[in-house]
Amino acid sequence: MNKLNEMQAFVTVADTGSMSEAARQLGAAKSMVSQRMAQLEKRLGSTLLERGRQARLTESGEVFYRYCQRILAQVDEAEEAVQAFGASVSGTLRLAAPMAFSVRYLAPVLADFAARYPQLRLDVEVDDRRVNLHEERYDAAIRIGELPDSSLVAKTITANRHIICASPAYLAAHGTPQTPQALARHFAIHYVNREPHGMWTLPVDTGLESFRVRGRMRTNSGHQLMEAARAGLGLTILPTFLAAPDIVSGELVEVLAPHAPRGGSISLVYRRSQRASAKLQALAGFLGERIGNPPPWERMLADHAARR
Repeated sequence: MNKLNEMQAFVTVADTGSMSEAARQLGAAKSMVSQRMAQLEKRLGSTLLERGRQARLTESGEVFYRYCQRILAQVDEAEEAVQAFGASVSGTLRLAAPMAFSVRYLAPVLADFAARYPQLRLDVEVDDRRVNLHEERYDAAIRIGELPDSSLVAKTITANRHIICASPAYLAAHGTPQTPQALARHFAIHYVNREPHGMWTLPVDTGLESFRVRGRMRTNSGHQLMEAARAGLGLTILPTFLAAPDIVSGELVEVLAPHAPRGGSISLVYRRSQRASAKLQALAGFLGERIGNPPPWERMLADHAARR
């Protein structure tokens, strides 16, 4: 057990780059984490970490880190397999989720999920970074968009529709584009994770075409896209889960509806080895139940269109 504790502490220090942050995540004193690292290096006869403003892996540390990740993941999977026999929704569920969707919709849903299953401990990391479920110690992730082929199991929660939109003030000053070709005369707020080179890929007829739109701002934040569009800086592409309230209030206006880019789905993904996990099955069911299909933001837009 001491070896597993040392491995867990080592992986956490390597992931965070900080003894203090590792101690915070582990719920231990910094001195205890430092002591475990010193004992581990002494036992192995090798320096695993370069100490400094940020802890960095040595060459031998890189090798040991990869082994530790696999071993700890296998320990988790073994526990999951045993827990699944009793169909008990308990233990720890470590989930990665995207920022904008979490702030707007997911946070209260996960709070209610935790309340329904009091024996379950949720560990939620909210970040737009795409985590590697095979190499990092996450049980599952919420993914938004088109999912590439992979060995992961994907449970679709609902569709993720995108729209092109701008503020009424921007459209009054610059005109409303009627075709994708007209985008060359407009300004845009670009989402760097989707449009790193300032190109929009839109459906035209039966295919996809790319169009350059002059950038006024680049950001990796969905909320920043929305605020910049409200401020009249240009056109932007937003998921309807973010844009719906502003479309209803009139602060944003949808344009080029026939050429709205594909948004894929909002999905829960996890490793195939965890297909029998009671807590993941419970989470997938709960998300489908609470978010629904159509989801609340699409119902909002449908009601708004019916009233017009």
